[in-house]
Amino acid sequence: GRLTTIDFSLDFIETYTFWSGVVGGLFLMLGYFGCDQSQVQRYLTAQSVDAGRRSLMMSAFWKIPLQALILLTGVLVFVFYLFHEPPMLFNAAHDSEIRAGARGTEFAELETRFHIAFEDRRDAADQMMAARRSGAAAAITDTRERFVDSQARVAEVRTGAVDLVREVSGDTAYTDVNYVFPTFITTQLPVGLVGLLIAAVLAAAMSSIAAELNALSATSVMDFYRRRFKPDATDRHYLFVSKVCTAFWGVFATGFALYAANLGSLIEVVNRVGSYFYGSLLGVFVLAIAVPRATANGAFWGLLAGMAVVGLVEATSEISFIWYNVVGALAVVAVGLILSFLTPSSVEAS
Repeated sequence: GRLTTIDFSLDFIETYTFWSGVVGGLFLMLGYFGCDQSQVQRYLTAQSVDAGRRSLMMSAFWKIPLQALILLTGVLVFVFYLFHEPPMLFNAAHDSEIRAGARGTEFAELETRFHIAFEDRRDAADQMMAARRSGAAAAITDTRERFVDSQARVAEVRTGAVDLVREVSGDTAYTDVNYVFPTFITTQLPVGLVGLLIAAVLAAAMSSIAAELNALSATSVMDFYRRRFKPDATDRHYLFVSKVCTAFWGVFATGFALYAANLGSLIEVVNRVGSYFYGSLLGVFVLAIAVPRATANGAFWGLLAGMAVVGLVEATSEISFIWYNVVGALAVVAVGLILSFLTPSSVEAS
């Protein structure tokens, strides 16, 4: 839970452990920073190889403090709401509808229970802090257990409220996990600072979206359309097709974003979706760089096999998504090696 600093257990089902971060995270970051077109295109536009290397190293070194800052912000918001009562549900889209409906009384009772549970949790947090300052081991253990119990009661009431909203509104995908920080910003910060933060979020989103759409469009045109359909068209034609592809991927990404918003924490969703593909993509690059005997057919079928294995693991086991990167990379390398040695390369065949 939130009170456990580092989990050193080698548990493949638990997502956030030391080993999943070191091993699974290593494969994930290698796939993202070393193989993802949205990142690689930055290196390719550098003035020299050394400049590209510096860009990569800067990304690597800045990733850790920036990620730590993001996580620390979440921890601080959690601590803030330990001592300042939050809304029972951060996503208030259906609150007025429920209060005015037949189950409004039930919703009000849940709010009362939430207030009582919050007060109990705040008292438990105060006592736990006092026990830690005193250094008494027994008191620390007792107050920690009380805090965990009170946190469970708060979570139980919130779960009941979420279930009620889903039943009344019919919105089975309702969640409020991605509304915590926006609620904190809009209700606790000064108006001017709120505007600056919203502008910063929009600027960061526009930058990321531009890179992703450019990467998707370039890949669609150069690797598929030009190679398969129009190898000798004019640059004007390719420019037009790239604009069409950009529009298509923009619509697709918008639709997927609306869907992904209901899957849980967006940071985790991004890593979860990426883990389905980054490991397999990394495996292809490993074959290309480290295995001179590897063939294009071996890499291609290895890529498909890697993604299939990841899908099979996801469907038949409870292994954490962070390990999909390791599974995909190893599967691609294994299948690619076997097929490359069993089938002749195009050069040998000729």
